[in-house]
Amino acid sequence: MEFRGYRDLESYKKARDLRISISQVTKSFPSKEQYLLISQMIRASRSITANIAEGYGRYTFSDTKNFFVIARGFTAEVLEHCQTALDEGYITKEVFNQTEVLCEEIYKLLNGYISYLNKQKLNGQ
Repeated sequence: MEFRGYRDLESYKKARDLRISISQVTKSFPSKEQYLLISQMIRASRSITANIAEGYGRYTFSDTKNFFVIARGFTAEVLEHCQTALDEGYITKEVFNQTEVLCEEIYKLLNGYISYLNKQKLNGQ
């Protein structure tokens, strides 16, 4: 079996699904949003996976935890941008709901990993 590191984390897998979904859904947005909402949504979704990868590559509990906390923040940001897209009529309620479920899953997975890191640090491992 090939070692994949952060790519084996469920939080990364779900965040990658979200990133791909955001990239696809924003293709139908009006061009006037190209440097506004589209750019923000894509950057925020990419930041989730990037921070998971960078955090995983750190070798201290506090550094790793901080990057996972940042990824959690970007997850909330993506959801807020999707709320804006819904409010503006760029996405349907169904697409919003699917995105919301995925963001909640990512949020829970990130929280679980953060808790795991906290326990490892307390146990001196």
